[in-house]
Amino acid sequence: MLDDDHASKALGIELLEASDGNALACMRITEQMVNGHSIAHGGYVFLLADTTFACACNSHGPVTVASGAEITFVAPGYEGDLLYARARERTRFGRSGIYDITVHRDDPQGPVLAEFRGHSRSINSGGKASHG
Repeated sequence: MLDDDHASKALGIELLEASDGNALACMRITEQMVNGHSIAHGGYVFLLADTTFACACNSHGPVTVASGAEITFVAPGYEGDLLYARARERTRFGRSGIYDITVHRDDPQGPVLAEFRGHSRSINSGGKASHG
């Protein structure tokens, strides 16, 4: 799935691990990702968390997409920061799941920048996946 994700590739998102409903990915904040307040644009932080969420919920095998997601920004990121997003499966029930993703700065256990919660839905193999 990630091999065909051109948006994540273009931003330099690197998958470090993914298995059994968990994933870890990283991305460096570039000059193009900084907003008018000189901090990382929230959309890019969301995209990193969403990509990590997609890797976690697709680690089980069936094609799985996002049915919803929300993010809370805790602290700013800055140009040059290396962000890590760690996804953890909270629960799966039927074709649905809930995942928590924490975005850290500097290392996978560093200061928290954001908390993201994603809701997933597995689709039948004949359907086309359009999102996370």
